[in-house]
Amino acid sequence: MIQDYTAYWSKMTVFNATATRKQYWTAYIVNALVIWLYAALTHQTQYLVNGHYEIAGHLSSAIFGLILVLVWLANFTIRARRLHDSNHSNWWLLISMIPIIGTVWLFILLVMPTVVNQRWPLNQSQVQ
Repeated sequence: MIQDYTAYWSKMTVFNATATRKQYWTAYIVNALVIWLYAALTHQTQYLVNGHYEIAGHLSSAIFGLILVLVWLANFTIRARRLHDSNHSNWWLLISMIPIIGTVWLFILLVMPTVVNQRWPLNQSQVQ
């Protein structure tokens, strides 16, 4: 599990590989917990829960914003790798722009099993 999470961050800019379901969901769950914990400890939850997105000019807010940007980028690339693992193009990420149906469709694509003979033969852990 720790290896999957370190591979998630070290392969943050890799698009031409795959990510298994375990690699994807481990990173997703750990990131959700870390973001929630950091937000709770620095009182940033008021910006997440109440719908007020007015970030205060505090150092903790700037750090929180930086963390969110980095996690967004890493999640974007691991979603593309996860789609590659089920033999789909990363262009399928655009389907999430369709309200409700697109998000459900993308979720279904992300939970699909691995396809053995695919266009992207390397896993993210095998990429240098």
